[in-house]
Amino acid sequence: MNPRITLGVARRVLTQIRRDHRTAAMLLVLPCLLMTLLWWMFVDSPVQFFDRLGPGLLALFPFIIMFLVTSVTTLRERSSGTLERLLAMPMGKLDFLLGYAIAFGVVAAIQSALAVALSVGLLGLDVQGPIWLLTVVAIADAVLGSALGLFVSAFATTEFQAVQFMPAFVVPQILLCGLFIPREQLPPVLEAISNVLPLSYATDAMKTLSTTSATGDVWQDVAIVTAFALAALGLGAATLRRRTP
Repeated sequence: MNPRITLGVARRVLTQIRRDHRTAAMLLVLPCLLMTLLWWMFVDSPVQFFDRLGPGLLALFPFIIMFLVTSVTTLRERSSGTLERLLAMPMGKLDFLLGYAIAFGVVAAIQSALAVALSVGLLGLDVQGPIWLLTVVAIADAVLGSALGLFVSAFATTEFQAVQFMPAFVVPQILLCGLFIPREQLPPVLEAISNVLPLSYATDAMKTLSTTSATGDVWQDVAIVTAFALAALGLGAATLRRRTP
């Protein structure tokens, strides 16, 4: 791994995103629009559904969006032959994946900061824990989505196939992460499955911040999410192909 090459890949990806206005809007604006829609749905509700669901969805929306964009973008690099040309240079697979992870991590930081600022500042989301830590968790969730997107892109041959991985990798995590029903109330088998899914810990961290100012469990959950992201990047480096057959 060469830090100079890795940062060069990250700069190239950030430049591409800046020039692609539609992708930039999807990454930065869409989470804010979705949180606004959620708030609007429950604005007249006597029960504080927005305060109950908002923190979990602040973990969920960046995760989904970064998964989709990263998997499709990486596949496009491979199918167009760009990845093969890059790897013909003195650049390893890990340089490529880490460069992508850094670039999308920067985007994730901006995305999460905007979504948290809107939710807490303008939409009135009630959070007991530190706001900055809420942003850290949202960033970790977005980076996890990017890492999983990089990993699954190795198994797709078309952009449509990359999108098809979402039901397999994302939807089960949404159903079992504790957003709709507490994980301890799930049937034993489903609870065991939930315990090995990274989005469960991201949701736990967000829910903890919404109800208490204690941060010990939050940092533990962030560490677990980070470990999953690093593992996904390692698996991505091992399975990444130079081009699509």
